[in-house]
Amino acid sequence: MAQLSGTQLTLADESAEYAAFVEKFKPKKTTDDCYTPGPIYDVVADWVADRYGLDRTDFVRPFWPGGDYEREEYPDGCVVVDNPPFSILSVICHFYIAHGVRFFLFAPSMTCLSASGRAHVMETNHILCNANITYENGAAVRTGFVTNLDTDGTVLESCPELGDLLNAKDKELRKATTASLPKYIYPDNVMTAAKAQWFATHHTPYRLNRRDCYHIAKIDAMGGKSIFGGGLLLSERAAAERAAAERAAAERAAAERAAAERAAAHKWHLSERERAMVSMLDRREDGTP
Repeated sequence: MAQLSGTQLTLADESAEYAAFVEKFKPKKTTDDCYTPGPIYDVVADWVADRYGLDRTDFVRPFWPGGDYEREEYPDGCVVVDNPPFSILSVICHFYIAHGVRFFLFAPSMTCLSASGRAHVMETNHILCNANITYENGAAVRTGFVTNLDTDGTVLESCPELGDLLNAKDKELRKATTASLPKYIYPDNVMTAAKAQWFATHHTPYRLNRRDCYHIAKIDAMGGKSIFGGGLLLSERAAAERAAAERAAAERAAAERAAAERAAAHKWHLSERERAMVSMLDRREDGTP
């Protein structure tokens, strides 16, 4: 068994040590590995083409695995519209400005003003648009853009229009690639951990004794499907108690939603003039003229 500083390791210690060792070799998600999904790039490219009156056929993308942007050929009139490695973005901006290459580059939102490099921050426009993009490695990154295409002196800009376009496309892509789990409604004679969790969420006490239940993996109507996490088959008495708890939890859930809505709503108050009118109406009811 492995030794550490003369002390024998326990099985738990060895497992933790081995897990840490294996972790070192796992690929890490970094912003330099954030390759852009095609539909996201199309949103950006179309927006750039429309805003600056450019032709997408003039766009070049030098940032790809194994690529070398410094040795890339940049035809006259081309524009680099691409997602570069964020860690060297300032170096890339310096290179393009020094060589007269036009660019519109993805950049990290929160550090956008420093991403273009201190020497060139006043020569570029930094576009913040509240875009949260899910890249091909699964990393979700709040993304902005840095460009030298604006020639009117703009150095910082918020652009909600581009953000709305990107967020809508990102949501569409995530919905298409995320499996939606089916929702099941089980009979009162079936109890699950998820249902007990729901009771607890809505402050509804519930107890089930072993004499009133039997552990099951599924019910016959489910065919080959299983109850996620397993379930318990209940006696009629226990099923009635479960149903009563569910009604109580549902009432509490409705009350909690109503309370939250009331708390979020602005409450208007009557003015002194209106209060006086109410008092007048009250006097009418008790016969006072």
